[in-house]
Amino acid sequence: MSTFVPGAELSRRLYNEAVQPILRARFPDLRHAAALLGRGSEVLGFDDEMSTDHDWKPRVSVFLAEGDEARLGAEVREALQTDLPVTFAGHPIGHEVHTVRGYVSQQLDLDIARDIEPRDWLTLPEHGLRMFTSGFVFHDEVGLQAARDRLAYYPHDVWLYLLLAGWWRVHPEMNLVGRAGAAGDELGSSLIGSRLVSDLMRLVFLMERQYAPYSKWFGTAFSRLANGSDLTPVLWNVERAETWQDREAALLTAHERLAQMHNALGLTAPVTTKVVRMWDRPFKVAWADIPELLLPLIQDPAVVSIAQRWPVGPVDQFRELIWAPKNRPLLLRLFD
Repeated sequence: MSTFVPGAELSRRLYNEAVQPILRARFPDLRHAAALLGRGSEVLGFDDEMSTDHDWKPRVSVFLAEGDEARLGAEVREALQTDLPVTFAGHPIGHEVHTVRGYVSQQLDLDIARDIEPRDWLTLPEHGLRMFTSGFVFHDEVGLQAARDRLAYYPHDVWLYLLLAGWWRVHPEMNLVGRAGAAGDELGSSLIGSRLVSDLMRLVFLMERQYAPYSKWFGTAFSRLANGSDLTPVLWNVERAETWQDREAALLTAHERLAQMHNALGLTAPVTTKVVRMWDRPFKVAWADIPELLLPLIQDPAVVSIAQRWPVGPVDQFRELIWAPKNRPLLLRLFD
């Protein structure tokens, strides 16, 4: 029988039973926050017994106010280093001390104290936003949850733009499934189909206003979306198809289901999916004019300016390749 205890539960116990008593005893008037944040399946709530084989441990990040960190940060770190046990519940432990502003800057290269511009939102790694806004806050007297709430999800106009861009990414690719297959390249057709499945899944995350995690947990998180269980077999039909004709038919069905989801949002007049043939080629492509209906809804001039260029979306095609926070300035230049 497994005795696995999720990392979030162990981390909460570590704070309540060890970290908090030390802070109360050594710094009785010190305001702080404490949380389980950062990378790791335990932050997302997806950890299991296999997760414990590397980089998994009960851990707590302590957050101090700016002035208190400058005045007492070194002493707090020393106290935790000295007084905390080496292990907790049979596992090595982890602990850090930050300010909220410093932590967000370290993780996302973002100054949480200033206005967050559309180009910031479009260059922040989605999995990083999910990790910061997921996780577990055990105690908060210094505004940690307020910072998480500011990043809880994309502003409305940025969200509309990402929806628009997501639909545009799907449409021109659909005919390539047939084109590659008709040329005798079923492997290439399958790869294109898989990429389209990923893009359609991202659209579902967007429509349900959920950040998508990194690849290891992408499918798991998708399965827990409100529409995930119903859409999974539909998308599986694309992946399982052995011929481009079957793949094409499965994609048409998936596109229609997502168009129905769009209609349920009530953002635009209801759309009806049509089947078109691009350049009169013998390949069926689903089309509903969703991007053109979404564009007039965007009001923020900065987002309108971006949307009037080619709708590249949140540059997720390559932002995940240079996801380290220090590289975000390179992406920001795209929106200058």
